[in-house]
Formats: sequence, structure tokens, C-alpha cells
Amino acid sequence: MQISDILKRYNQGDRDFREINLSKSNLSGMNLSYANLSRSKLTEAHLAWSDLQRCFLLESDLRGAFLYGANLSFVKLKEALLLEADLTKADLQGAQLHKANLEGATLSGAVLNWVSLYMANLPGVNLCGANLEGINLRGANLEKANLNWTNLNGARLSGANLRGAKLYGIKLKGAFLNGLDLHGVNFSAMDLEETKMSGMKLYGSDFSGSNMQSAYMRRSVLDKANLKGVVLNQGQLKGAQFVQANLMKSDLSETDLRMADLSFTNLNLVNLRGADLSNANLHGAYLWGACLDGAIVKGANFTGANLRDADLSGIDLSDAILTGATMPDGKIHV
Repeated sequence: MQISDILKRYNQGDRDFREINLSKSNLSGMNLSYANLSRSKLTEAHLAWSDLQRCFLLESDLRGAFLYGANLSFVKLKEALLLEADLTKADLQGAQLHKANLEGATLSGAVLNWVSLYMANLPGVNLCGANLEGINLRGANLEKANLNWTNLNGARLSGANLRGAKLYGIKLKGAFLNGLDLHGVNFSAMDLEETKMSGMKLYGSDFSGSNMQSAYMRRSVLDKANLKGVVLNQGQLKGAQFVQANLMKSDLSETDLRMADLSFTNLNLVNLRGADLSNANLHGAYLWGACLDGAIVKGANFTGANLRDADLSGIDLSDAILTGATMPDGKIHV
């Protein structure tokens, strides 16, 4: 079918162009909004600055297509092939790309807020600087993807594969990262307020200086992680593991640390005012000068911990285990 025939039919009100072959065609700047192009061949087609908003491109073949600056807002691209496609600066707001294959695609500067890329294949994709606010990337393959400077606030990334991905300068406020393995990643000085990070593997990661207020990190593993100076007040850390982690000078006030493992952790000068440490393991922890005013320590294990100069006012130590602990006055508890 010739492009002139398509335009004529489109101008007459026809929107059904399913299974047509437009490979290598020049459709730059054309308006085909609301058209149904499902299962069509658009390989290496030129679609720069074209208006394809709210189109149906289900299972379509767009391998190598040039979509620079195209309007693809709210388009349906479920199971579409977009390998090596150039989507630089394209507007994909609200688009549905469930199980789409974007391996090797370029999305630098693209608008991707509120896009659904559920279980999409995106290994090595370039998303540098993209707006991914609220994006659905659950179960997506982002191995070795370039996510530097992307806005992932409110994004859903649970179950995604981020092995080897570049994550420098990203925004993750309120994002869903539950269950991910991001051990050793640099999260320093980031805004992670209200981020969902439960069940994650974060051992050896660097969170120093980050804002993690009200973050959810239940049952996460943060052994030997650097959390120096973080704001984690009102966080949900029940059952989390911080063995030998550095939490020096951090704000953990009113934080839920029930059953958390803080053994041999550096908690010097930390603010634990009003925190719940019920049944927490603080064996061998360093709490020099820490503030535990009003903290709940029922069943907490302070065996061998150093509480020198710590503020223990307003707490009930009757049910805590203090064997061999260095008390605020420097005496060893027997």
C-alpha cells in the first residue's frame, strides 16, 4: 500500500490499517493518531516527529525504526518489536509496552512518565536523562541499561533485573524496589523518602548522607553497608539485617527496628529517640553517645555492646539483655 493511499483513507475517516507493510517508508511528520496499525511491519521506517498518539501497534515490528521526537503518548505497543529503535526525545507518556522488546533501543531524553514496561526486554537500553516518573518496570530486564540521571520517582521496579545497570544521579523518591539485588550500589546523597525497599539485598551499598525518611526496608540485608548520616526517622526496618554496617550520626528516631540484626554495627552518636528495638540483636554494637531516650528495648540483646555516654533516659531496661555491656558510666554490666 502506498503512503498516499493511507493518507487518503485516513483523511476520509478510516483508521484501520492492521497488518500493512510500511518497512523503510518515510512517514516523518505524518499524523496517524488513533490509527490501528497492529501487527504491521514498520522496520526501519522513518517516523520522526510523527503523531501516533493513542495508536494501536500491538505486536507490530518496529525494529530499527527512527522515531525521534515522535508523539507516542498513550500508544498501545504490547509485545511490539522495537529492537535498535531510536526513540530519542519521543513522547511516550502513558504508553503501554507490556512485554515489548526494546533491546538496544535509544530512549535518551524521552518522556516516559506513567509508562508501563511490565516484563519488557530492555538490556543495554539507553534511558539516560529520561523522565520515568511513575513508570511500571516490574519484572523488566534492564541488565546493563544506562539509567544515569533518570527520574524514577514513584517507579515500580519490583522484580526487575538491574544487574550491571548504570544508576548515577537517579531519583527514586517513593519508588518500589522490593526484592531487588542492588548490593554494592552507590545511593549516597539521594532522596529515597518513602521508597519501598523491603526484602532487598543491599550489603556493601553506600547510602551515606541520603534522605530515607519513612523508607520501607523490612527484612532487607544491609550488612557492611555505609549509612553514615542518613535520615531514616519513622522508617520501617522490622527484621532488617545491618551486621557491621556504619550508621554513625544517623537519625533513626521513631523507627521500627523490631527483630533487626544490628550486631557489631556502628551506631555511635545515632538518634534512636522513640525507636522500637524490641527483640533486636545489638550484640557487640557501638552506641557511644547514642540517644535512646524513650526507645523500646524489650527483649533487645545488648551483650557486649558499648553504651558509653549514651542517653538511656526514659527507657525500661528490665527486659533487655545487658551481659557484658559497657554502660553510660563506663562500668561493665554483669
